[in-house]
Amino acid sequence: MAAGGPLASHRVIPGLGVLLPTFDPLRTGDPPRVAEAARLAEDLGFHAVWAGDHLIAPAPVLDAPACLAAAAVVTERVALGFSVMLLGLRPVAWAAKQLATIDALAGPGRLRLGVGVGGEFPEEFAAAGVPHRRRGARLDDALDALPDLLAGRPVRRQGRTQAFDVAPLEPAPSAPPPLYVGGRSEAALARAARVADVYLPMWLTPGAVAERGERLAELAAAHGRPRPRLALLAGVHVDADRAAARAQAAAHLRGQYRLELDRVERWTALGSADEVAEQLQAHLDAGVDELVLMPYGGDALAQYERLADVGSRLTPSASPAAPIPEPGAPR
Repeated sequence: MAAGGPLASHRVIPGLGVLLPTFDPLRTGDPPRVAEAARLAEDLGFHAVWAGDHLIAPAPVLDAPACLAAAAVVTERVALGFSVMLLGLRPVAWAAKQLATIDALAGPGRLRLGVGVGGEFPEEFAAAGVPHRRRGARLDDALDALPDLLAGRPVRRQGRTQAFDVAPLEPAPSAPPPLYVGGRSEAALARAARVADVYLPMWLTPGAVAERGERLAELAAAHGRPRPRLALLAGVHVDADRAAARAQAAAHLRGQYRLELDRVERWTALGSADEVAEQLQAHLDAGVDELVLMPYGGDALAQYERLADVGSRLTPSASPAAPIPEPGAPR
């Protein structure tokens, strides 16, 4: 269905995005539906599509940069984001090349770069030959080098964990993508205050979100920066049968994270469209500017339809932070 078709009649708030089905947590072995999902999300009016990034995880997982590149060439408007790229797991020059390639395929202004340290699956660090215990320092080194690399400037310096000797990379994006910093730790909050445009945690209550926002403002002020906007990655499943919603979420969490639902249910939006909207609205009222929704269960595309209905029931945050830029708009 072409963008602007009947499905686009849904009123979805700016800043409402969905994760692409790049994982197979239920191990169905079905062919990937990444391109189809990206087209549907755009037709439904979502602001962004996102891809989680892992080399090795409990569930089979596709390569996030390749999936966002595929999404770029089958869509025209929707923003394309990493939620989040494990930047320290890669040589930063290769990461910069991947980002520049997605930007070139998508057109200016559509890319969103979320970054985080990861670490929940140590085996992927072993596979990449990256010390697990140095992942935070490696991420900071990469973030120091990345702006010059994306601007097409050479980088020759010694970081805390690695040396850089990179000639100019071409083509270079016309502008750097907005930087989202993920994580729930104090170190992640400090990193967001120092460099982020947006702070993107996961598994927080609305009250905790509000507290993080206040702390983030204090930390950012110490660097002479405005407070980054607030985003939130939230797991969701919409079904009027709450027991069925719980069962789908539980199976997904076991398959993708080796987690039981009862450990994270208080941070998870489950139930009817009205119930899910009420839970998500509480986060918007707490100051969240942007929601990244992870549909739990075996049929992400069916959840997209239901989540578009949820989105039509939401009222955007009244946060004083700068508005979420439309894809393609100048920053």
